[in-house]
Amino acid sequence: MLARLKTRLSSLYKGLPIIRELRGAISVLLRFERLRLELEAIRVRDFHIPQTPRYADPLRLLRYEFQVSSQGGEDGIIREIFHRIGTTNKIFAEVGAGDGRENNTGFLLTQGWTGFWIDGSSDFLRVLEKRDDLPESVLKRLVSNVTRENVEGLFQQLGVPKQFDLLSVDIDQNTYYAWEGLANFQPRVVVVEYNAAVPPDVDWKVHYHPNKLWDDSQNYSASLKALELLGRKFGYSLVGCNFHGSNAFFVREELAKGKFLEPFTAENHYEPARFALLSRPGGRPAILDRVPNG
Repeated sequence: MLARLKTRLSSLYKGLPIIRELRGAISVLLRFERLRLELEAIRVRDFHIPQTPRYADPLRLLRYEFQVSSQGGEDGIIREIFHRIGTTNKIFAEVGAGDGRENNTGFLLTQGWTGFWIDGSSDFLRVLEKRDDLPESVLKRLVSNVTRENVEGLFQQLGVPKQFDLLSVDIDQNTYYAWEGLANFQPRVVVVEYNAAVPPDVDWKVHYHPNKLWDDSQNYSASLKALELLGRKFGYSLVGCNFHGSNAFFVREELAKGKFLEPFTAENHYEPARFALLSRPGGRPAILDRVPNG
């Protein structure tokens, strides 16, 4: 009885003319705000970056950003990295693939790459069910929570080779520790989410709790300096970050020399958080059709 009464009152409340007008006005304001952010993102990308001395050096990776399937400009940076160092087996592994429509490797799938997706949610399985051009032989997938202790076993379960071209790690809270658990794998390029709230000269990482999920606060992952040091321990050089301040890019030391902007330090490559500029002009995110025969 009480529930029905609440429903009825809610319906009457929403039907009041002033409420309808307010909801309409708010909807218009939100559309204008999205448009404003999209225009600001275009201004920054097309005018600010090319004319800023910090970004003038052609070795600075974020000059090459573009967005297809990635959340920001990661697609363009990944493309430029492999333009400089070449590819081998065109295999990727992405830990934290999301729903599959917006991540760091979806665009590679359309370019003849094959790979592996792992995520704690099964959302991406529903997206892939509709794609007859992405069978298991092209993209192996696994739904599992990822920890420092189990990530190597998950890779072995999927059959990820020890050496491959690209690893992407973004599981929010424990991203640092997921990469730390993959010490026995040697991808040529690694993309890792970093916490841009922490200054670039500070070595900081969140306390490790294997089952803890991100609570939407600033207390997650690790600083760029912490990831720089972990990468150096594993034999990688920090070669750049994206403009939005969310992802860092690492290349095997023996491949990086002379091809990327030195010094390979957090202080040189750090970009602050600019998440307000994230936008996706055009249609909804989607996995593009795969190029026939790769």
